[in-house]
Amino acid sequence: MADEKPKTRTKLVDLDWLESNFPCMQACPVHTEAGRYVALIAQGRYEEAYRYARQPNPLASICGRVCGHPCETACRRGQFDAPISIRALKRFLTERHGPESRHPVEVYPDRPTIKHTEKVAVIGSGPAGLAAAHDLALLGYPVTLFESAPLPGGMLQLGIPEYRLPRDVLRAQIREILDLGIKLRLNSRLGRDFTLEHLRARGYKAFLLAIGLHRSRDLNIPGHDLDGVVKGVDFLLNVNLGYRLSIGKKVVVIGGGNVAIDVARSALRTQQKQALENFLTPETIERLSPSEQQTVMNELMDVSRAALRMGAHEVHLVCLESREEMPAFEDEIEEGQREGLHLHPSRGPSVFLGRQGSVTGLQTVRCTSVFDAQHRFNPTFEPGSESIIPCDTAILAIGQAADLSFLKPEDGIEATRQGTIKINSDTLMSTADGVFAAGDIAFGPRLIINAVADGKKAAENIDRYLRGDAWKPRERFVQITVLDHHQMAGEYDEFSRLAVPVLPVDRRTGVVEVETGFTEEDAQREASRCLQCWINTIFDGNETDGTECILCGGCVDVCPENCLQLVPLSQLHFSDETKKQLNDHAEFHENQLQHLEAGDLPATEGSVMIKDETICIRCGLCAERCPAHTITMESFQAFDRDPELVKIEVPSL
Repeated sequence: MADEKPKTRTKLVDLDWLESNFPCMQACPVHTEAGRYVALIAQGRYEEAYRYARQPNPLASICGRVCGHPCETACRRGQFDAPISIRALKRFLTERHGPESRHPVEVYPDRPTIKHTEKVAVIGSGPAGLAAAHDLALLGYPVTLFESAPLPGGMLQLGIPEYRLPRDVLRAQIREILDLGIKLRLNSRLGRDFTLEHLRARGYKAFLLAIGLHRSRDLNIPGHDLDGVVKGVDFLLNVNLGYRLSIGKKVVVIGGGNVAIDVARSALRTQQKQALENFLTPETIERLSPSEQQTVMNELMDVSRAALRMGAHEVHLVCLESREEMPAFEDEIEEGQREGLHLHPSRGPSVFLGRQGSVTGLQTVRCTSVFDAQHRFNPTFEPGSESIIPCDTAILAIGQAADLSFLKPEDGIEATRQGTIKINSDTLMSTADGVFAAGDIAFGPRLIINAVADGKKAAENIDRYLRGDAWKPRERFVQITVLDHHQMAGEYDEFSRLAVPVLPVDRRTGVVEVETGFTEEDAQREASRCLQCWINTIFDGNETDGTECILCGGCVDVCPENCLQLVPLSQLHFSDETKKQLNDHAEFHENQLQHLEAGDLPATEGSVMIKDETICIRCGLCAERCPAHTITMESFQAFDRDPELVKIEVPSL
């Protein structure tokens, strides 16, 4: 019947195993169920899709434009051709129902009420601070957000160019968060305008340091003090606050990674090899994480493209990595080149050249390798390969560092050797009771979505700290739905990834946004490529229903990806741990084991069906082919409340 509802039933499930098959959600630091909102876009159910995108992520509109999208890297579709354009599809949703849209959806329509008397101070209004303040307000705490700048947003406001993140979108997202009842104090710098001791005296019981990294790293090579040698963070801050800078016609942007710059601070010429060897300690050759490399490289691209928009005729980018090793996103590099950016990969800076006190050029030396045979950061350089790039301005986009000058001995807050706040990684609490730290000041440079996750984690742990023994973790419930005659969208396996539309190069001026976003037609087509990884193939036949496997092999034959294999039991090895688990939960595994006991494994007779979940495309052909109905297609969803209390929309089958 058309109106017949899918079957639901209760059974023992392994939530960790279920979620391991949902890689985009697993890869997202805030565990956004990206596949669900992508699939809902394909069905035209945009408002419901937006709720899935926004519920776990208070900065969804911002992430729809500038997120590093680790979900796309993990997307299983990428193993077949190319991952889903998840970030661009999130933007498609927020433009329709986010706070910046004409038809915003109020995910939290009622302003939360104050349930707790303990005041919380969140210091820093970047992504970590905003996310923490958002969640603390929802938990019922009176929250005050302190920001040293004249505008909220931290590096979202001061570090990301407007052509990537429009300021009306940023303002709308921040306004939505503040509307939860959060107090905002601008032009309030910790250590200058107030202290932690001062806040304690005013009744604050918990504190979150989410200040970020606002101090540029230096490059101490000859000529670094010449006029025209500018720090990247200062450059972007002035551009984003609307101040005009005279940068001339030729600009060189220098960068790489934090460790690369430590090496570059030593002169790179052959005669200074001894100084370089003395500088490379075990601590300085630790390799940057992928997200740190990506963050630094994004700064390089932002500075370079901003310089082009300020009227520079030539902008050159110098980095140690080869073109293939550059950690920036490929599309960002290509867009920069289209706009006129000149790349100089595999080059290290050695000397700033000048005349009459002003920079006139940068001398570089060729980097032959960035990592050694053990893949440790240990660059080598080619003697006699020096070359000069003429310039009027040199901008150091070589990463950022924290300014910890606000720390006082009486605060009891310790710092690490890397210049970050020392924290307990499980709770995010610093060495001072009740003082937490999140974001870049705690972990170093990472993606925006990592900072959002930090803020949410900090809010949860602040709640736990303040409530003490009364605090309880949220329960989780799982709902399993049997999908009769499950089918994927037509031609879903044939569509190629759609490139995100962008403005033509000749129209990219000033702060005009480069990406234009998907049309509705393109969004639905791109979304239809999703493999819906929350749907699983389940082998669960039983004798009572007459659905025991008859070993016909039809499922193996029909599988287009060859992810099923029927193997004799005698060829398998079962560990003692596996046997124990099967025996401990025998009543739940009798359908799978059928007439065998856990202790009988491996058996000389019988077969087992083995499935490679990593290559399954959820086509459902095996379930349709199975004559005994042993195989079903089942979806799962996890809730933090009883799913019977939640309205679940199920697509027509």
